[in-house]
Amino acid sequence: MYHMRPAFTLIEILISVAILSVSFLFVLKIHTDNREHIIYLAERNRQALQDSLFLTKNILRHHKDTKTAYEILQKHFQVREDESRQALKKTSRSIYIPHEIKIVPPPDIGGPTALVNEVKLKDKHSSIYWHVKIQSF
Repeated sequence: MYHMRPAFTLIEILISVAILSVSFLFVLKIHTDNREHIIYLAERNRQALQDSLFLTKNILRHHKDTKTAYEILQKHFQVREDESRQALKKTSRSIYIPHEIKIVPPPDIGGPTALVNEVKLKDKHSSIYWHVKIQSF
């Protein structure tokens, strides 16, 4: 005579496979979202490094212009290597500078007076920077 051992039924096995499948899909979705976010952040950091090439004292002259990094930097640096020059020419941004903002302290308190310009560098990942010039203290 055979003893029957307790075992899982086919329905219990199918339900456990379905639960595992849904949990694996959930984990893969989270992994994919995190990976895309990490790629976006890495690209933004690389872009911010390239943006620093455009943030010279003369940036305020280039309102509504599209300039390459070479065009901006050629007045400040002499680039002799052709490979470096070509890399700078490939990096370009559209520059937009809204109206200048004058910050004046209240007359009874006193404090610094400043001119502030917002500098927008537009590309795949647009960036906003601020140019602040203290006029008097």
